Amino acid sequence: MQMAKAMGCNTIAAYVFWNYQEPVKGQFDFSNGNHNIAEFIRIAQQEGMWVILRPGPYVCAEWEFGGLPPYLLQTPDIKVRCMDPRYMEAVTRYVQHLAAEVKSLLVTNGGPVVMMQIENEYGSYGNDKNYLNAVKDLWVKNGIDIPFYTADGPTAYMLEAGTVAGAAIGLDSGGSEADFAAAKKQNPNVPAFSSESYPGWLTHWGEQWQRPGAEGIVKEVKFLMDTKRSFNLYVIHGGTNFGYTAGANAGGKGYEPDVTSYDYDAPISEQGRATPKYQALRTLLTSYLPKGKKLPPVPAPAPVISFPEVTLTPFTSIWDHLPKAVHDVQPRPFEAYGQDYGFMVYKTTLIGHKSGKLVIKDLHDYATVFLNGKYVGKIDRRLGEKSVDLPKSDVADPVLEILVEGMGRINFADGIIDRKGITDRVTLNGMTLMNWDVYGVPMAEKDIAELTASGAAGDKPGRFFKGTFTLSKTGDTYIDLSAWKKGVVWVNGHNLGRYWEIGPQHRLYCPAPWLKQGENEIVVFDLHQDKSAAVKGLETLD
Repeated sequence: MQMAKAMGCNTIAAYVFWNYQEPVKGQFDFSNGNHNIAEFIRIAQQEGMWVILRPGPYVCAEWEFGGLPPYLLQTPDIKVRCMDPRYMEAVTRYVQHLAAEVKSLLVTNGGPVVMMQIENEYGSYGNDKNYLNAVKDLWVKNGIDIPFYTADGPTAYMLEAGTVAGAAIGLDSGGSEADFAAAKKQNPNVPAFSSESYPGWLTHWGEQWQRPGAEGIVKEVKFLMDTKRSFNLYVIHGGTNFGYTAGANAGGKGYEPDVTSYDYDAPISEQGRATPKYQALRTLLTSYLPKGKKLPPVPAPAPVISFPEVTLTPFTSIWDHLPKAVHDVQPRPFEAYGQDYGFMVYKTTLIGHKSGKLVIKDLHDYATVFLNGKYVGKIDRRLGEKSVDLPKSDVADPVLEILVEGMGRINFADGIIDRKGITDRVTLNGMTLMNWDVYGVPMAEKDIAELTASGAAGDKPGRFFKGTFTLSKTGDTYIDLSAWKKGVVWVNGHNLGRYWEIGPQHRLYCPAPWLKQGENEIVVFDLHQDKSAAVKGLETLD
């Protein structure tokens, strides 16, 4: 917040992630750590900043399922972002709880919250105006009496489908007179502003880092300042998709998962440091200050540390920690078993066909396939892969195991109903395979804390590795995983997120508060790694 103020901004725009505040149906958390929205708003006020609240219920933000709670997907035929009564029942509960948290902090009650967004880029998804108005009416009914706005691309059809009567029009982005003319044509009686001016962009696994220069955003902000338009930078600081929160898009071959870092090439880096883009925007905004006025000094960067290589050794295996199986005639997705995130093992004995072309219809999102305990191959939804060849076996009753990783749910456009695991069925040479044992392995932080050592799995991939490193002082660091293949890493029990050898990200951000002086524990789960490997702490993302 102090960095934003020192760059020349006077407002903090903040998404609220519904699935983070209500991870289990009916169980809200507004008090612990980063869940405490009210405290976040109070801190903004203490820093002399206004607040724009962006509570969704859908927010996109490259966040898993766009912020919608995955428990919704336990209802097989549910429709979201519309007037489906089952969806609206959940939305109503969310609005009631969040409104109670923020009502006293509205500008009408002496607080800093000056405006609230209705939904998010709805014109890119649907055209249920009854739904948009119902969401607005819910906020009003629950005591939200500040101005509202919508945010959409500056295109006629998006603005027509996505706006709400009487609400200001946000443009994603508003970088030209033509964009503002489109807003005026949609509704000449409300203000318009650039609700998302983009200094950076998101990156998917397997891509190069998105690194747009400063020239474009400086030019856009200059236009907005010269024409006296309000604007919101998306984003001034991106942060990190810790744990399982990174989302995905539906481009490419149908699935593009986002990297763990949300650095976004934003003006303020992932670890909170000023970039050249920050300095360029600060210089520009300084030039508009009244004579004699100065911006606050840029805060000193947070301390960073590194630590030398430490070798992690095999600790245990997913195969030694499977829960009691659920028996099912055909495999179903995670949500059907009440699981939101993590991994799932699907196991069956082959009858009839025992080798040949194995097809998963449809895999969400990444699988390692085993025959009689031996690794056969992987299937990657990102590449459009659907099958693997099973070799012939001299075992009379071959056992097939499929270990599925659910990566981020799609968070934008029409693919957002994105259940995880095996979403339809599995065939071998066209024969549908029946009678499965299903083992849910969510790998929540509490599950990792309860792991015990074992060595029975031999060289079968799907192993946990563990080690310790000692610090004389704490600070932000990046855990370098360039020696590893694909998996998840925990430091002192905190899930830093996913890593993947395809890059571009090979280092995961670990904030100072998750480290301690003395001994620190690191646990890595890797889908492919079969022997010890090292990690080390570095000071930067790359």
